[in-house]
Order: sequence, then structure tokens, then C-alpha cells
Amino acid sequence: MKDLSKIMQQAQQMQAKMQEAQEKVEATEADGIAGAGLVKVRLKGKGEMIGLEIDPSLLEDDAEIIEDLVKAAHSDARKRLEEAMEKAMKEATSGMSGMMPGFKMPF
Repeated sequence: MKDLSKIMQQAQQMQAKMQEAQEKVEATEADGIAGAGLVKVRLKGKGEMIGLEIDPSLLEDDAEIIEDLVKAAHSDARKRLEEAMEKAMKEATSGMSGMMPGFKMPF
């Protein structure tokens, strides 16, 4: 029975670490830049856009150019956000691999 209680304790520790990692991921922010900094997009944790900056000099250009730059900045921010979230999850779950032999983290 000691083994079962040890496994339960490890599972609770893992659950607490995963919750901590999830909170860290949700608080993570990333900036994306396009057009040599003329368009900037800021995304938060789950992909929510929380900021958009368009250099005023672009407002005189064709709308299609602005649209393309916003899409490119968003894509850049999304990539950086995913990288930051992956790093946060790895940091939060480091050391868990030895808790339950054979168990692999789902990422």
C-alpha cells in the first residue's frame, strides 16, 4: 500500500505543477513584428490579441498592404507565443519524468 500512496502523492504533485504551468502559460505574452517594425501585434497566453500598433505612415498606403503586415505580425507573435509556452511548460514539468517510470508528458 505504501507504493499506492506514493503514486497518489506524486500524482498530486504533478497536478499542482501542471496547474502552475497552465497559469504561467496564460500569463505569457509575445510580440510579433512585421514591415521592419511598422506593424506590431501583442498576443497573450491563449492567443488573445491584446495590442496592435500600426505606424501612421502606413495609413497612407493601400489597405491590402496593411492587412498583409497585420497578418504577418500576428503570425510572428503566434510563433513566439508558442515557443514561450513550450519553454514555460518544460520548465514547470522538469524533474517529473522520474516520478512515474514510463510516463511521458503530453507535449
